[in-house]
Amino acid sequence: MAGNSARRNRRTSNKKGAQVGSGGQRRRGLEGKGPTPPAEMRKGHAKQRVAQAQARRAQGRKTDPRRGAGKGKGSSELVVGRNSVFEALRDGVPATTLYVQQFIDNDERVRDALRLASERGGIHLMEAPRPELDRMTNGLSHQGLVLQVPPYAYAHPEDLTTAAFDDGEDPLIVALDGVTDPRNLGAVVRSVAAFGGHGVVVPERRAAGMTAGAWKTSAGTAARTPVARATNLTRALEAYQKAGLTVVGLAADGDTDVTELDVLDGPVVVVVGSEGKGLSRLVGETCDLRVRIPMPGGDAESLNAGVAAGVVLYEAARRRA
Repeated sequence: MAGNSARRNRRTSNKKGAQVGSGGQRRRGLEGKGPTPPAEMRKGHAKQRVAQAQARRAQGRKTDPRRGAGKGKGSSELVVGRNSVFEALRDGVPATTLYVQQFIDNDERVRDALRLASERGGIHLMEAPRPELDRMTNGLSHQGLVLQVPPYAYAHPEDLTTAAFDDGEDPLIVALDGVTDPRNLGAVVRSVAAFGGHGVVVPERRAAGMTAGAWKTSAGTAARTPVARATNLTRALEAYQKAGLTVVGLAADGDTDVTELDVLDGPVVVVVGSEGKGLSRLVGETCDLRVRIPMPGGDAESLNAGVAAGVVLYEAARRRA
């Protein structure tokens, strides 16, 4: 008889849906999902797609600190980590974009970095999901903050002499040969600014470039002291010689003490080599003079590039005064 079957689990009612309860699903459905998140954080939103695309482009433009960018072209650099980003912003390192991880823990360093970026102006604030920041930084510990530094606009070596002559001054230039530590480059830039020099020349290859680390060490002086990049340092020095400059190379086995160098009060290029290897052979042969820095203490065999350049620049400034 219909509806009177003895089979187990046989449906005997025409009612649809759950008979006992919904397991709380209906109640939870009425609770809502909280405030609407920003557009950049909503999956599928156009602004989130723009943020992710910009993050991917920034990853493609990331540079190796050992490489530099030519004037008007090149690659940007990424500064990662809360302390590093904060210090870069505090020290005036140029920046275009500050990437902030979605749902980041808002601690003091994050608040300070956001405040500095807002106060400086011209820095875009971009929120990005953690996977995007991981890809941008190749898995480095970014701690939710990534700062994009634009490529440095290098001058041409001839620009340094032209600017000096236009001001009616004898050029005082420092050229670095084989110096690969950006902090040394930043220290040299700072010394050039302090003692009235007209700029720094670095080779295009196997040399430090104006990275965020160099900017920080320069203590802001990189904003007003030009750094030029030479395709071939030897040829750049020869061009300076033709323009009337004396090329002076610093070497431990130099023939004259720098304190006895009379040419420092005229147009001069001071060439500083790396602490370990000194001047390369071709650059050393190109120099008009090879001089040494007297070290009566005798405890150190050599000085790093930043200190050596500072000593010579001080002597040049003293003579020119």
